[in-house]
Amino acid sequence: MCTNYWPTSRDRIREFLGVDAPAFDYPAESYPGYPAPIVRLGEEGRLECVAANFGLIPTWAKERSLSRHTYNARSETVSEKPSFRNAWRKQQFCLVPMESFFEPCYESGKAVRWRIERADGLPFAVAGIWERWIDPASGELVVSFSMLTVNADGHPVMGRMHRPEDEKRSIVPLSRDGLDGWLKASPQAATAFLVAPDPGKFVAVADPKPTISRARKTT
Repeated sequence: MCTNYWPTSRDRIREFLGVDAPAFDYPAESYPGYPAPIVRLGEEGRLECVAANFGLIPTWAKERSLSRHTYNARSETVSEKPSFRNAWRKQQFCLVPMESFFEPCYESGKAVRWRIERADGLPFAVAGIWERWIDPASGELVVSFSMLTVNADGHPVMGRMHRPEDEKRSIVPLSRDGLDGWLKASPQAATAFLVAPDPGKFVAVADPKPTISRARKTT
């Protein structure tokens, strides 16, 4: 389960994904309910980077606060759950560009925040789904997203995270060769992309949350 992460900066999104850099502001560290950049297929199949709410808001939701509970979608049930099935069946797949993400590790006997990132320091993109929602109170059109997760029991990196008695879960970093395929996949073909991170390419380090917010820039 991923509840917060560092979105990729504007310049690195352009360099990494070959898409115009985001023209909107977003926090250096993202939590459910925060705006963050996602990349999806736009008109004529061209990549576009848009602002999206972290936490998918289904079309039938009455309030955007539901997104606090829909930031991750289990790959095993995404096609069935009311919150996610419309986006999945309509192939509304997206890339969530990031520098690193955070999970709690209990190996010390208590929860310690750990940072998971590529060993080479490069940004990466996580498999996501997106949805459109119209705020019934204001009429605002909101784009939102959720990250797909898979079982990670026994994984050398992700298997160390969360409480010992809990199922181990992981978001899905996509390979560079798999980015285009994920965006264009059918729901049936998309499941082939949903695998845990390559343990040879990712590392985890203890990174307790500071008492003062990090001065990271997204530019």
